[in-house]
Amino acid sequence: MPPSPDRATAADLMQFATGDGRAAGHIGAVLVLGAAPGFTVAEARRVLGERIRAVPRLRQRLYRAPPGCGRPYWADDPAFDLSEHVRQVCCPPPGDERALLDLAAAQLGEPLPRSRPLWSATFVTGLADGGTGLLVIMDHVLADGVAGLAVLGTLVDQVTGTAQARTDRFPVPAPRARDLAADAWRGRLRRAARGEPGAPRQARGLRRIREGIAELAGTRPPRRRPATSLNRPVGPRRRLDVVAVDLAGVRDSGHAHGGTVNDVVLAAVAGALRTLLAARGERLGEVTITVPVAARRAASSGELGNQIGIMTVTVPATGDLGTRVTRTAEITRGHKSRTRGASAALFVPAFLLLARVGLLRWFANHQRAVQTFVTNLPGPEDPLTFGGAAVRAIIPIPSTTGNITVTFAAMSYAGTLRITVLSDPSRMPDAPVLATALRHELSAPLIAPPA
Repeated sequence: MPPSPDRATAADLMQFATGDGRAAGHIGAVLVLGAAPGFTVAEARRVLGERIRAVPRLRQRLYRAPPGCGRPYWADDPAFDLSEHVRQVCCPPPGDERALLDLAAAQLGEPLPRSRPLWSATFVTGLADGGTGLLVIMDHVLADGVAGLAVLGTLVDQVTGTAQARTDRFPVPAPRARDLAADAWRGRLRRAARGEPGAPRQARGLRRIREGIAELAGTRPPRRRPATSLNRPVGPRRRLDVVAVDLAGVRDSGHAHGGTVNDVVLAAVAGALRTLLAARGERLGEVTITVPVAARRAASSGELGNQIGIMTVTVPATGDLGTRVTRTAEITRGHKSRTRGASAALFVPAFLLLARVGLLRWFANHQRAVQTFVTNLPGPEDPLTFGGAAVRAIIPIPSTTGNITVTFAAMSYAGTLRITVLSDPSRMPDAPVLATALRHELSAPLIAPPA
């Protein structure tokens, strides 16, 4: 029997439906590399080309199956050409962080053709300190945040020799139509068997639904938020701002107020958005935030795709940060389920149905249940190198779509927490005000909780 096709998951298809090959569906990271003796972009390109062999998905395309043959599937692209994915550009003067971020934002707006593997890597020379930037962009259908970290982990020097040395046959022939049809029917029969009546199975199904509801929206469904300038349909342009703070300080502040790093980030984002809207003449007492929840705590380079749920929380935006952290921690604890990512079983089918009837874009552009997205990824604790050059910083790049004008991605690396603020500059010309407010929130001393 031939091996089973590598099918796209329902969550992958949801990401595919919400994106259009452009910035709306892109995620990624900027690796800031220090200057190193003997480091050259030519050698770095060669190293990158060798290491992507350990990540099969980076040489695969998503193909549509013939009618009746099941979901789309991933298969090797026989026309794969590394030069179509890897390039080199010079950072505009003065070569500082602002110039690098602007260049990265411009690259986000360039399409990733769906006729080839959905990623790109750009080496950025001309940085003021003599270092090099490495900008990696992927379509969200390729990987979620945890899987994206697995890709980066495979590319750096610290990857194991076994992964580096992997040399699978390439290209592996795509599955034939009859094999796709047979696999699809086997899947249908398995699902029909699982659907047979039975009290234990029904109990498990009900428990899964309860866990999904708890993770998605707690005990109450999200309500329509008052209209603010945070919810306006976004265009194709993007701006990136970065706030960097000491990770240990944020962790200690969170623990002192009964919360986690994630709770501090959520509370600080809410306070920064309150400051932004106050400058616009608007009032904001609380913020409803969607937080991705990984169904897996780690991924390998051979296990990409999307395995995430979402947690929708409404957190306070007023009061001192310490009080907000304590309250946010109470709220997030009420949304956690025993099965991480359980909410995917509820929202993914709903989003796919909206896409099937042509209403997903309309819904995304008109919803008022959520005002922003915040993702938080625990990155490597120890310093990394690439091609012998030290990785001085990793800047995460989130995605945004619909009418969410600003989103946030937090990632820790080697003792520093960096929060990227991604916005649509046509909708948020005052993005620097938001970045400054967020930096102030995270830098101000927290009031000690009462004994």
